[in-house]
Amino acid sequence: MVDIKISGRKVAISDALRDQVETKIGNALKVFDIKPMECDVVLRADQRRAGKDRSSCEVTVFVRDNVVRVDAAGPDLETAIDEAADKVSRKLRKYKTRVVDRRQRSKHSKRHDRAPEPMADLSDLIVAEPEPVEEDDELVREKLIELTPMTVEEALVQTDLIGHDFYVFEDSVTGLVNVVYRRKNGGYGVIKPKIEEADEQ
Repeated sequence: MVDIKISGRKVAISDALRDQVETKIGNALKVFDIKPMECDVVLRADQRRAGKDRSSCEVTVFVRDNVVRVDAAGPDLETAIDEAADKVSRKLRKYKTRVVDRRQRSKHSKRHDRAPEPMADLSDLIVAEPEPVEEDDELVREKLIELTPMTVEEALVQTDLIGHDFYVFEDSVTGLVNVVYRRKNGGYGVIKPKIEEADEQ
């Protein structure tokens, strides 16, 4: 059984809440039986204007060298937990299909003569709290990351798993820094240094 760490922000973790998290999130994690796997769950309850409450459940799953993160909100914690469990289940199924199954197929394919590059550890990229709104021309955050060589396909998987709109990585073929991003009209794009285009001609 996966060890699930539960914490609260403006929330007292009752036995009933703990049981629901361990049951719902625990069952969601069973769709992908792999080790090592760790899970952190953060429950929040914020009182908004007009007396309406907003509850949220953030789930972060550390599976091998990858991070799967989901965030769900609802009128109460029970609803948020249920929604988060559904999202975790879907993302883990996608992870298994796009990463693990693909690696298994590549082992039996004669077209691949080397093992895939290891995935990046994305735990440092997770932002637990949203940044406050500042002036447009003011630098409000600086973050240092370690780049791990990977293919564009692997970078797209990481972008999808952590739920970000973009992902910075080192191209495993060229060694140059690239950025993949979600397009507003759908699909993904990739930004490459101009020198890389010149080398490919």
